Amino acid sequence: MADPFRPETAEDVRAVVADALAAGTALEVLGGGARRAIGRPVDADYALSVSQLAGVSLYEPDELVLRAGPGTPMDQIQLQLDQHGQMLAFEPPDYGPLLGLPEGQGTLGGTIAGNLSGPRRVKSGAARDHFLGVEAVSGRGELFKSGGRVVKNVTGYDLCKLMCGSWGTLGIMTEVTVKVLPAPQRARTVLVAGDEADTAVQAMTHALSSPHDISGAAWLPADAAAHSTVSYVSEAGRALAALRLEGIGASVDARCAALRDELSRFGDAEELHTHNTKAFWSEVRDVRVLAPGDEDAVWRVSIAPAAASAFVAAVESTLTAKLFLDWGGGLAWVQVAGSGDGGAAAIRNALAVSGGHATLIRAPEVLRRSVPVFQPEPGPVARLTKNLKEAFDPNAVLNPGRMYEGL
Repeated sequence: MADPFRPETAEDVRAVVADALAAGTALEVLGGGARRAIGRPVDADYALSVSQLAGVSLYEPDELVLRAGPGTPMDQIQLQLDQHGQMLAFEPPDYGPLLGLPEGQGTLGGTIAGNLSGPRRVKSGAARDHFLGVEAVSGRGELFKSGGRVVKNVTGYDLCKLMCGSWGTLGIMTEVTVKVLPAPQRARTVLVAGDEADTAVQAMTHALSSPHDISGAAWLPADAAAHSTVSYVSEAGRALAALRLEGIGASVDARCAALRDELSRFGDAEELHTHNTKAFWSEVRDVRVLAPGDEDAVWRVSIAPAAASAFVAAVESTLTAKLFLDWGGGLAWVQVAGSGDGGAAAIRNALAVSGGHATLIRAPEVLRRSVPVFQPEPGPVARLTKNLKEAFDPNAVLNPGRMYEGL
């Protein structure tokens, strides 16, 4: 493939798409390339990178709003937010190391295009809940805008919700506006020892249902905990449920003490302070507690927390797999070794009983071509997806086939 086009303005993007339409060719849409290996391989002769559409064009800390180009590195945005004690509350993950790339290559556009959200989703919602406005170019070569600078500034169709999670198949974002929030002053993590997934989910459910304002709830089996850089976790020698509390210092201390007392009936409880809490949850967020193994398939599975323990049992009985739970049991990360289909059949058979959906996040290209990477959609939803693609990109110019074959 030739070097990517690197437009510097929205009008340049529109011109490239118009040329592709006229020539009948497809474009692979890229940001920094950090998440290029997620999804089905895109068969396109040309690529368009938004890396030159970078930089923060508006940041108003008092209004809790930030606008930037889609090619802006997440590290740059985080640095600017840190200076004002603020954050992106959906805790965007960095999957670079998981995909065999260096840290820090992710961009704002790629994060929004994938609707990528970290452990704090249980409290603050997903990336799409913080996505206020977008300017983009559709596959028709048309510029469009949606949303604005505040959550309620939405009239007509909320196109931000469509763009978020579309993986560049509906339009090329040229500017992104997001909501920011104050960062917590203090963080603590309560660790509860427990080897059974069912008991861990019960503990996490109790914590999330309590008045203690939990901002993270994960369960790591012993083999996942052993990969942590936090000694309290890696040296525990057994599975751990982890509950994070954040906020003002005195409040966090009081809530943490109360939660430890309440969770003592589920197992022995320990506590991580702010530094170790930050390190631990970054490992959970970026899936660094799974073992290295570039040829192993890694799945991101959304399930109902009530079905999590049954799903874990089904996977462990049919596959050679390592896994852990996040989002209070609502998200399972599964690493599969030694399976010709990467565990696709077993995982989706388990979901047929429990409900949910699975996305293949890491796998060799040959496997990403041979099994559905995103959860196959039921007929009515598949028709809706097809209609949306035809409305925004009728000639399949943008990332054709990345999510579903033929779209």
